[in-house]
Amino acid sequence: MGTALVLFRRDLRLEDNPAWSTACAENARVLALYVHAPEEEGQWAPGAASRWWLHRSLSCLDSRLRAAGGRLHVGRGDTLAFVREVIEQAGATAVHWNRLYEPASIARDTHLKAALREQGVEVYSHSGALWSEPWQVETKQGGPYKVFTPYWRNLRPRLTPAPPLPAPAVAGFAEAGNSVPVDALELMPRIDWAGGLADAWQPGEVGAHEMLEIFADDAVNDYVRLRDLPARHGTSRLSPHLHFGEISPRQIHHELDRRAGASSARRQPDIEPYLRQLGWREFAHHLLFHFPHTPTESFNPRFARFRWADADPVVLERWQRGRTGIPLVDAGMRELWHTGWMHNRVRMIVASFLTKNLRQHWLHGARWFWDTLVDADLANNTLGWQWVAGTGADAAPYFRVFNPVTQSKKFDPDGTYLRRWLPELAGAEGGLLHEPWKDSSLLRRSGYPAPMVDLATSRQKALDAYARRG
Repeated sequence: MGTALVLFRRDLRLEDNPAWSTACAENARVLALYVHAPEEEGQWAPGAASRWWLHRSLSCLDSRLRAAGGRLHVGRGDTLAFVREVIEQAGATAVHWNRLYEPASIARDTHLKAALREQGVEVYSHSGALWSEPWQVETKQGGPYKVFTPYWRNLRPRLTPAPPLPAPAVAGFAEAGNSVPVDALELMPRIDWAGGLADAWQPGEVGAHEMLEIFADDAVNDYVRLRDLPARHGTSRLSPHLHFGEISPRQIHHELDRRAGASSARRQPDIEPYLRQLGWREFAHHLLFHFPHTPTESFNPRFARFRWADADPVVLERWQRGRTGIPLVDAGMRELWHTGWMHNRVRMIVASFLTKNLRQHWLHGARWFWDTLVDADLANNTLGWQWVAGTGADAAPYFRVFNPVTQSKKFDPDGTYLRRWLPELAGAEGGLLHEPWKDSSLLRRSGYPAPMVDLATSRQKALDAYARRG
């Protein structure tokens, strides 16, 4: 038995990690390595919020490895060059990693695998991020799915809540001398704007399992009823932990299934609606793998020549900072700025407002989310924005324009969410909280801005523009 190098990327956990478990089982010594090479991500290098999370998560992984007697080796620069240095210093004969599915990552890993094998190193890639590989679920014609429901019908019967892999025993750890501290990666912001993120999140494998415990204990029984209410923690909030691989879909599935089976309640918790949401994550990666152009180009070619409004920096900044004059939109954008996260229903509403009422290209919104979300994920971000804009696979009909007033009255009727993020409107009474422009004196007293656009007029202009598309 020799020495193996395990290249960690967005699989920052020791439990249910196929690359780590296999390497530990088959080798006398292992070395855990992370190489920070954002230039290899193409135009989708991690944004500011993701870098903050990554710093914390790498530090947590290092702590877990040190508790087991090893450490996380950290490098920066060209991945292939750094891996070759570590192989030579540690005497490694094999390299393991878990697969990534973004176009730039696939190209990088294909080159990395070929170059290492050419020098006689054994290279093994594993499936550690998804239930099913993007190429394993096919239509009857052997092609990719473009609609979620038939995709889910195909995928769901394949899923079993099998026990996840435990953290493996490690026979011994190898060492290399060219590691740098996590701090040397300079991932943390130079200006301390991330206090809200630190208050809201605990990155790392332990934090992921604590979040799963909270969801399983308090929310899963009421998931269907509460998931659309932005004022309540009715969703799992596991998305950033999933993105960074601090927890796997299989671990979540197994734990929820175990809880449901052990429930003493007369009616067992229905975990299917939440599993379906994890299915959307799988579908997003399926689409990105088969249609790698979609992070920057509309999936539906009929929108290739669609006349979006000219990019307006003032308009975009007001939307970004939550100063549009539309309460639910502004509350969502301020929640995002402060916590690095936004409730999923509110994400759809702010995206609809940007792409339809303001008619700004969906890519402007996708890039802002990429920089500010702690769960920024290329597959999910692309699917979400194109779905709302009406340009993507299985997209919402182009004529669906979310009305933020109707939505806030329905899903935040007492205004708890709005008051939390719009303190200047905290004293507004009744329906004025949802439509403050109906009282000009309220706007003057509060300093809250008047609406950027009339919702009805801008909706009709959007429908007219969409009707002329292509």
